Amino acid sequence: MKRTLTGAAALLVTAAPVFAAGIERSTQSIGILFEEGNYAELGGQFTNPDVSGNDLAIYGGSSTGGVADEFNVVTFGYKHQFTDQLSAALIIEHPYGADIEYTDFADGGSYMLGGTKANVESAMISGILRYKFNDSWGVHGGVRVSKASGDVKLAGTAYSQLSGYRAKLEDDTAAGWLLGGTWELPDIAARVALTYYSDIDHDFDTEETLNGIPVALLPGMPLSGDSTSVTTPSMLALDFQTGIATDTLLFGQLRRTYWSDFTVTPEWFGRGVPDGLVSLEDSNTFTLGVGRKFTEQWSGTVAFTYEPTGDDLVSPLAPTNGRKGVTVAGIYTMDNWKFTGGINYTKLGDATPETGTPDAARAEIEDSEAVSLGLRIGYRF
Repeated sequence: MKRTLTGAAALLVTAAPVFAAGIERSTQSIGILFEEGNYAELGGQFTNPDVSGNDLAIYGGSSTGGVADEFNVVTFGYKHQFTDQLSAALIIEHPYGADIEYTDFADGGSYMLGGTKANVESAMISGILRYKFNDSWGVHGGVRVSKASGDVKLAGTAYSQLSGYRAKLEDDTAAGWLLGGTWELPDIAARVALTYYSDIDHDFDTEETLNGIPVALLPGMPLSGDSTSVTTPSMLALDFQTGIATDTLLFGQLRRTYWSDFTVTPEWFGRGVPDGLVSLEDSNTFTLGVGRKFTEQWSGTVAFTYEPTGDDLVSPLAPTNGRKGVTVAGIYTMDNWKFTGGINYTKLGDATPETGTPDAARAEIEDSEAVSLGLRIGYRF
């Protein structure tokens, strides 16, 4: 069981889409650190979300169309065991992303938000060291380097004179860190790992336009610069697992993400809308699962994820509110190889996109869901 199900909680990343705040696509798991010996893995995930709704009836009730596009995520991890006490891991992933677009009103879409779209891309490399003082206690820490970019366009009657506004945030690279500790009881495959992930401060070169015209050419106060500061959120994660019967493992995660630190406020836009393009609430995510070894080659896991709902009024660029999901994964080991395949179904909470100051509801997003397929191939040497 120890060889097959070690790091079982990390398997959730293979197939579970992450929709916290609408842009998170990875839990940034450090599970590979707990694989035995030297280990490398390559993973891929395909997610097909179904997120749609209608303008409020007082605005005509037209359809928003399918708001969220499908997406793919590829990950790579390598763990090296230097000594019995010292190990290290290199992780490459894509923690944040967004492909949001409301269908234009002229094409049968939303009167209030039609044409609004957002594209966010990111990549992150993490280098982590772990030191075990003994069989029970250990510490881990490392550096994370993030590259990100974004492109946001606001359109529709809901944005009034700001309809046609666009902000392009060029690629920027910045660094952060993580630090944590572990307690283990190997006899029953028990482990508790607490990890703090720092925020990361980006400074994006930014091009702001209104209906294609650079905002610097519009009447008003001149801009003091052409960059936008964005802080990706800090996070605290508590991962745990323990054997509860022969060849059976209970595992889970409690995670808090400080999204209230994440704002996107380009200079010209922020003069009229101090809250910026996106304003989000902190989120708590809970995961609980069971892993079971059936034969020497075959094991499986099933896990449930829950994220409570927050304020019903949300940004049109992150148009869901809370989630409930189930992930089923199968694990096949053959010599030094480990193959993990999984499927996830997530029910996304209803939400009400809003604009304006004070906030004014514009549409209703209801009955949203997402299905993900994941595959992970690992090799131990």
